[in-house]
Amino acid sequence: MLGSPSRFVRTWVTAAIVGSVLVGCGTSTEPANDGDAVADAKTDAKTDVTVEPIKATRRLTDANGVEISLKQEPKRIVCLFALCDDILTELGIVPTASNNALLAQPGFLGAEKAKKVDVIPGGFIAPEVEAILSHKPDLVIGLEDTHGKLAPSLKGATTFWPMQPEEWQDSVGYLRDVAALTGRTAEGEKAEKTFRTKLADAERNKSDKTALIIYGSDENFGVATPGTDVAAGLFPKLADYPWKSRGVEGSYSLEEILARDVDVLFVETISFGAPDGKLSEKLAKNPLWGKIPAVRNGDVHEVNSEVWAKGRGTRSLGIVLDEATAALR
Repeated sequence: MLGSPSRFVRTWVTAAIVGSVLVGCGTSTEPANDGDAVADAKTDAKTDVTVEPIKATRRLTDANGVEISLKQEPKRIVCLFALCDDILTELGIVPTASNNALLAQPGFLGAEKAKKVDVIPGGFIAPEVEAILSHKPDLVIGLEDTHGKLAPSLKGATTFWPMQPEEWQDSVGYLRDVAALTGRTAEGEKAEKTFRTKLADAERNKSDKTALIIYGSDENFGVATPGTDVAAGLFPKLADYPWKSRGVEGSYSLEEILARDVDVLFVETISFGAPDGKLSEKLAKNPLWGKIPAVRNGDVHEVNSEVWAKGRGTRSLGIVLDEATAALR
């Protein structure tokens, strides 16, 4: 049987192998989740294309209560996860250093220009503090779940901003905050407007098909769910997406997916180390795979996991919208 990892494990899985494993344990029902009512309300709300003006500032408190105070506009920014790179690209800023591959993707800096950005050794999970500080950064942006442990080592030498995006609204909020701190207010407003307009257009043309995003490297695949995955959070506005977080370590099976009559499958192949084949090709060895309507009809789409799984910002999500709406027509 094939399983689904928790949100915490998913955060790590999208970058590198971790101590936890993806556990398969058969079909189970979805227990009630107190957060579902709130999540459903956000999903059902029509997308507002109005963009409030962004005011430049040197001090702010983000949506998670993290206070950021800078003496001057940050010029040297180090990114420890892809949302940071996404936001800076939207604002026309090139990070001083980064530890992920998003900048090299089409629609961002591209492979050649991305080579000019210094790489922080240690990867996503364990970026080296000495390497970070060697760049004399004014601001370091990381993922709270993973990089919060670096805060004591960075304190006094630079400003560390731990972000924790859960939904697309969080990503927009972080875009606005970074735009305010960097003085790129016009760029921030334009990027937000572009994304909101694209999402609203997709929402007005919502498909009646059933969609699903799965991710992983082998038969122990995961299911991306709204509320735990930013890209998946867009899908209830685009199509029928009957997949919710169980709120606890849960499980999915191919039998369960087959029972949902999934029309369109989006597959994020996430390799641990050297690539060794596409996830969809590995799942094809299971006889149940061929019975899924999306597979029978040739509607399985291998997507760029750097963008779909890791990007999480308005530029990445705009690409997700473009690719998803095209596939759902």
